[in-house]
Amino acid sequence: MKIAFVADLHGNMPAVEALDRDIKRRGIDTIVFLGDAIGKGPSNAETCDWVRENCSMCVGGNWDWGISKKQFPKDNYFWEQLGDERMSWLSSLPGQLGIWISGIHFRLLHGRPVTELICGDASSDFLKSTLTDGIETFSGVICADSHRPFLRVVHGAYVMNTGSVGNSLGVPNVHYLIIDGEIDSHEKAPVDFVFPAVPYDNDAAAQLARHDRNLPHQESYIKEVLTGIYSR
Repeated sequence: MKIAFVADLHGNMPAVEALDRDIKRRGIDTIVFLGDAIGKGPSNAETCDWVRENCSMCVGGNWDWGISKKQFPKDNYFWEQLGDERMSWLSSLPGQLGIWISGIHFRLLHGRPVTELICGDASSDFLKSTLTDGIETFSGVICADSHRPFLRVVHGAYVMNTGSVGNSLGVPNVHYLIIDGEIDSHEKAPVDFVFPAVPYDNDAAAQLARHDRNLPHQESYIKEVLTGIYSR
């Protein structure tokens, strides 16, 4: 069974459309969302709705919660786009979930605010600490948040980051993770990890941002989707 893990869509609908095409081309069986459907880009209602329509499991990210839990005023740009019903859904997302794939018990989370930012160059001790939530110990972690895909093997466990769909750092492509294995199985079996890098119409994403004069940090976002370089 092919499971796609996607995260950090960040209101970038041209990137999500490229993701959707690639997922259909590859014959993905189910999609898991690991946070940050919204924020940064101009198409937040559309990217939020894509997650709700296509993802079988969902956890919340720091932008999802930070905006929906009213850390921003209710007349904020994002509230005006998304409305009360979507915000209610975003605020209700759990901080983590668990899933068994081919005998590996994965902890699924975005990263912040449940943990510190999980980066590929983090210390082994820090990555090891993410394998437990204080109650349960896992044999793998799948996270997002840092906007760079990676795979590390730490203390006999896999720690993986999906990378970002709509706001990638470094290379401004769509990045996500595919695991091909036996879902809901506690028995050890072969498993494949694939990290697609999918080009999308970055110019179209930048143009949508240019046409939205109210987009917060408009120029910074445009630079990010065109270059993968963050200026703030």
